[in-house]
Amino acid sequence: MSEKRAELVEALAKELGVEALTPVEVESILSLAGVAAHGTGDRTSAPLVAFLAGLAAAGGDRVAVLDDVRRRTGALAPPPRD
Repeated sequence: MSEKRAELVEALAKELGVEALTPVEVESILSLAGVAAHGTGDRTSAPLVAFLAGLAAAGGDRVAVLDDVRRRTGALAPPPRD
């Protein structure tokens, strides 16, 4: 993770009183965002899907939930074939 991004994400987690993201969670979120954006052809899908994933992950195994949401997103919006 870039230094500036890491600083922002860590500071915001502290401000919000939530557990900071682990490197594995960051990669899972970015992968999920990629699936959402590429599967729909609309980059604005990524933050919306990521927000829904965050709601689903609250209070659970965050990495497992993120992986499940990424799988479901891919099934619902598969990337276009060349």
